[in-house]
Amino acid sequence: MTDHVDPTRESFAAFREMQREGPVHMLNLVRLHARARYDDGTEASGAEAYRAYARESGPIFQRLGGRQVWVGQPELMLIGPSEERWDIAFIAEYPSVDAFVAMIRDPDYRRAVRHRQAAVETSRLIRMAPGAPGAHFGELAEG
Repeated sequence: MTDHVDPTRESFAAFREMQREGPVHMLNLVRLHARARYDDGTEASGAEAYRAYARESGPIFQRLGGRQVWVGQPELMLIGPSEERWDIAFIAEYPSVDAFVAMIRDPDYRRAVRHRQAAVETSRLIRMAPGAPGAHFGELAEG
């Protein structure tokens, strides 16, 4: 099984090539290790390591204009593979593709990401264009 913790070079290049005006929403689905897996032997739970990542990367995210627009705690996979369970689900908004790229390249972020890498068993990061709800369930407004 692929761990799906960091983007591949190919997926990051595709992300950068999709330039468009306006904000980018990133849907994050995260499953944590019970015990974090630090290369240097640091002892922590996956949840503690992920909180360290959030604490250290949060100021960079905010400085670049990012904000969390939605967060929830997954409870049950009603439709989908039962092995895909998630501990955290949230949507982060970046003002632009360039803001996301700037965060990933920031030296302080690069130091903080070690906590995420130690904490996360697997994840999904899905780029989305924000939209307005339409008149009907599941429909985007035209515009």
